[in-house]
Amino acid sequence: MKLRSPPARRAVLLVLMCVPLLAGAAPANDGQAVVVEVRKTGDAWQLLRAGKPYFIEGAGGGSSKPLLAQSGGNSFRTWGADDVGPQLDEAQKLGLTVTVGIWMRHEGDKGFSYGDAAAVAQQMEKAKAAVARYKNHPALLMWAVGNEMEGYKAGDNPLIWKAVEDVAAMIKKADPNHPTMTVVAELGGKRVESINALCPSIDVVGINSYGGVGSVGQRYKKLGATKPYVITEFGPPGTWEGRKTKFGAPIEFNSTEKGKIYRSGYEKGVLAEKDLCLGSYAFTWGFKQEATATWYGMFLSDGSELEAVHTMAELWSGHAPANHCPQIKTPKLAEGDEGKAGGTVHATVDVSDSDGDPLKVEWILRGETAKAAPAGQGDPAPPNYPVAIVRGGEHDAEIKLPDKPGVYRLFVYAHDGHGNAATANVPLHVSE
Repeated sequence: MKLRSPPARRAVLLVLMCVPLLAGAAPANDGQAVVVEVRKTGDAWQLLRAGKPYFIEGAGGGSSKPLLAQSGGNSFRTWGADDVGPQLDEAQKLGLTVTVGIWMRHEGDKGFSYGDAAAVAQQMEKAKAAVARYKNHPALLMWAVGNEMEGYKAGDNPLIWKAVEDVAAMIKKADPNHPTMTVVAELGGKRVESINALCPSIDVVGINSYGGVGSVGQRYKKLGATKPYVITEFGPPGTWEGRKTKFGAPIEFNSTEKGKIYRSGYEKGVLAEKDLCLGSYAFTWGFKQEATATWYGMFLSDGSELEAVHTMAELWSGHAPANHCPQIKTPKLAEGDEGKAGGTVHATVDVSDSDGDPLKVEWILRGETAKAAPAGQGDPAPPNYPVAIVRGGEHDAEIKLPDKPGVYRLFVYAHDGHGNAATANVPLHVSE
């Protein structure tokens, strides 16, 4: 089906929510599990659902699941199982599947330790309850035991991996119809070695990878891979991987560039490794304040679709949306990226729309995130400085810098009136 322009797409979404279930599909909550298995034939791995090959074309995040389905996606993942029932029900109505997360706490989280047997046992009981409640839901695809619970260093704590194995073994006994997966932060340290040696009940390795997603398959094989993998998060390079200004601020790719990054990562890290890779979940199918207001989100806070959404829709469905996102380049500052408190800077931006739609362009000056929260937990939104925008036009702006020294970030947003947008930003340092 050819994807329509956004207003028409939204109309289709309403229809999707109302249509009867596909012939032969089990209604939600009828207690009839759809059997999913991981099978190896020769040197190639494959995921089978109801006996048929199933390649995951999914996303993770809280934005519209009808839009995900209409864009050609077939699955989404959660990070925990709290109140996941309504999400499973919605997925079933839309013909989607769900990888349900079993949240495993991180060392140090509110004093939690994998050396505390009572706390670990309590975590196990919560996992048992989730499996018992949802194991027969027909939209369930697999269980993801933990997400980066191994930490961000060596990832070799045997107590953590024992807890993962215990939960996975419990799932195997309680629910033989769905595979188990554990999700790690990239491939460094002894993650793969630990899973191979200590987690025989884990069927699939989920890998969250950003800057290195294109080489995941090759690196995973060199580390002695014995299980297939799923790319469980991918998107633009993280703040820890990319470029920085001379004053230490991370430099963010603009939304047009991010579309190309999603495409390259998907083609190299997923499609090129289909003998070992069972699919992927793009991150994040929604808006998220982390590092900046736009770093990881595939949507803006108002629901506007960015280039990453359209890129993934084309990769999943084979058809580009009929109405395209605006194209944007990173703003340029005439005076450079450093200025005096109370001074004025001039910015220019190159923005266009291939459909000829008139664009509404907005400039916003925000403070920089002072201290990033732990990875994946999001950051509090820094303050905006609306009075700083002396003049903001479609291609240029005049900004009066705040009186308080520090690092700020100038954002520009372009909306096409059809639910599509583009965004870019540039950090700047204000001195006394």
